[in-house]
Amino acid sequence: MRYIIQTFILVFFFSVAKAQETPQRPFGQQKDLFATPKLVVGVVVDQMRYDYITRFWNHYGDDGFKKLISEGFNLRNNHFNYIPTYTAPGHASVYTGAAPETHGIIGNNWYNKFEKEYVYCVEDSTVEPIGTNDEAGKMSPHRLITTTVADENRLHTQMRGKTIGVGIKDRGAVLPAGHTANGAYWFHGKNEGKWITSSFYTQQLPQWVQNFNSSGIADSYLKPWTTLADINTYIESGIDVNIYEGGFDGKADTGFPYDLEDLKDQNGGYDIIKDTPYGNSLTTDFAIAAIDGEQLGKDNDTDFLTISYSSTDYIGHNFGVNSKEIQDAYLRLDQDLARLLKSLDEQVGEGNYTLFLTSDHGGVHVPAYLESVKIPSGYFDFDKLKEDLNIFLSGMYQNENLIEHISNNQIFFNYDEVWDMEVSSEELQQEITHFLLQYEKINKVFTRNQLQSASFSEKIASAVDNGFNQKRSGDIALVLKPSVISYSRTGSTHGSGNNYDTHAPLIFFGKGIKAGNSLERTEIVDIAPTISALLGISFPNGATGRPLYMVFDK
Repeated sequence: MRYIIQTFILVFFFSVAKAQETPQRPFGQQKDLFATPKLVVGVVVDQMRYDYITRFWNHYGDDGFKKLISEGFNLRNNHFNYIPTYTAPGHASVYTGAAPETHGIIGNNWYNKFEKEYVYCVEDSTVEPIGTNDEAGKMSPHRLITTTVADENRLHTQMRGKTIGVGIKDRGAVLPAGHTANGAYWFHGKNEGKWITSSFYTQQLPQWVQNFNSSGIADSYLKPWTTLADINTYIESGIDVNIYEGGFDGKADTGFPYDLEDLKDQNGGYDIIKDTPYGNSLTTDFAIAAIDGEQLGKDNDTDFLTISYSSTDYIGHNFGVNSKEIQDAYLRLDQDLARLLKSLDEQVGEGNYTLFLTSDHGGVHVPAYLESVKIPSGYFDFDKLKEDLNIFLSGMYQNENLIEHISNNQIFFNYDEVWDMEVSSEELQQEITHFLLQYEKINKVFTRNQLQSASFSEKIASAVDNGFNQKRSGDIALVLKPSVISYSRTGSTHGSGNNYDTHAPLIFFGKGIKAGNSLERTEIVDIAPTISALLGISFPNGATGRPLYMVFDK
């Protein structure tokens, strides 16, 4: 016993002595407190399904997707947690850490029941176009009701940290950059082919943007679009010419090559660039110019650069997710990412920046193709639904004006008529729900009363709930069966809560990030809190996601 006590005393004093010898790290130098990259780069690839990484893996080079995944952290089971999975809600959710129920961007367009008009997510009549006289420049984030992680970084750095947003689509540039951005720029095609902005950000295009617009780079992409590699090696996609693709006006079939110079006059002028991988290349060119022109990542205050690659979405809508065109687009995007990473290494410095890559939604296989291989799918006619619903309500209530609007799979009541008829809104919700569920291709129906009073654990129900904004959404939300869409019989679309639309890539890379991967379920709303935690800044004010601690290099 004496021996045990003596041993304990010796170990105790030895431990105290060692503790006194080891200098304690000052609080501000705690390694795992926060990282301080000079630049955060957020990359959103429009309409990118997760399986585009795995399907085309053997064709990718070593310096794009493969570099991000091998040196970064790959979240392989990342999903959107709301409906509808559209571009504007997607970009808003990535950067706010919240779903549409909170940030308010419930669609690309939606019916404003207070103003009785259909509105576009970033249109703003109070601002002026800069760089063009076209209405395409009258945009701002004023309909986004929460902050973004870029906003919080600006507040944290007393506005010293810069934010620049870049995207072919206006909404892909404006919403990620947030309310306090130094600049947001989008591509205006038609007969101009320029990058533009609005007076929300500045009164004049910076000189570097003017130089870019006058450089002729956009014109250089009015050239033939051929496959990057031998088309016969593209065995991961369907046949080149088929009945499931849209194609371009002025070309008889949907087969390679596409001569953009010859086709541009029948396809929106410079807008045709958006519909090809060259739109992503042009975006990369402009993003690299922005890093230099704005001197991003050159001081001790973290800057933000948000990049939205939109051409993949245009190509998916036109040709479908199984097309040779979509495969070529991702092989070319891989090269653009490699160019971007190389430029970041050169201009900001390897190890001085943090980058994440994700998507704003996925995309469905063309239902007409799925039908041909005996997979349940189909098409839904909302015009016919509205006609049938009005006939039903006219028969029941002798009034065919009780429905004011139908869009985004939501039905809006005409409350003036409802009140005049002294019809109970609860009764009307129940009667319409019963009517809708008789439709073969409608899978589920949710009423305003349900969404305002209940909590849901089932995936689709929860997604509808997370996408329901009490002030902006309608009175009834309906969900179509899997792979049933309201769209043309050619090309792919998106918007549902099914896995083909919700499963999106999420890769973190660079400073403060360790190499690894995980199959733990994560959600798109986790991105902004993760970046906020990495930087040690406040979370966006409406964020509901959680920091993904497993990606940090502790």
